[in-house]
Amino acid sequence: MKKVSVTEAIRYRRSVRVQSETPIDSSLVKGCIANATLAPNSSNMQLWEFYHITGEETKKAIKAACFNQPAARTAQQLVIPVVRMDLWKQRLQALKEDLITGFEKTKKRDPEKEAKAMAYLDDEMPEIYQKKSWWKTFSLQRKVRQQGKTKAVYREVGACDLRIIGQRSTALAAQNFMISMAEVGYDTCPMEGYDSVRIKAILGLPDTAEINMVIGCGIRAENGIYGDQFRLPLEAVYFEK
Repeated sequence: MKKVSVTEAIRYRRSVRVQSETPIDSSLVKGCIANATLAPNSSNMQLWEFYHITGEETKKAIKAACFNQPAARTAQQLVIPVVRMDLWKQRLQALKEDLITGFEKTKKRDPEKEAKAMAYLDDEMPEIYQKKSWWKTFSLQRKVRQQGKTKAVYREVGACDLRIIGQRSTALAAQNFMISMAEVGYDTCPMEGYDSVRIKAILGLPDTAEINMVIGCGIRAENGIYGDQFRLPLEAVYFEK
């Protein structure tokens, strides 16, 4: 396989809406999902899951839930990044255990630094992520309380703000996945047109999970790209201050 640069992979990646009938290697796709998990994410909470759809019956159901649009209908496989804000306690515990293990391996311990790191996980994270029955009602008070802080923590902590945090982190992972797919010569198309309720039912997900996007995967057909790529000139979006 030809080695390509990150820039080449980025420029190769297009939203391919028609894939060929050429099969793709599931193990390579799984490797690209592994790269997705290396994406930067908020407080390293990793509040995501990735569903790799390869079974024929499940593919058929997911494609129907995507209204059989070409990018879904012609996909050889599908990958669905899912936001799991509801798993924050489990992920926080795993993060704390890893942090403690890291402390124990450090030759020169810094008790003050370690205490601050643990306080962030023990105090700040639960305050931000816990969701009780009155959480939405009092999100304004949470915002006011947070705005008075001088620490490097979230300023926006309302219910909608936390959804954005989860979606943003998962989208970063999805981009890692798509660029990795381009690096191995595979094509993708992220889709936002789908019935999320049906997809969650197909995957057996709880109501608290959120579908980030559905990504069709394959190898582009000759008519797979609908036109030349349009981007605004750099001068229209780049500002140096």
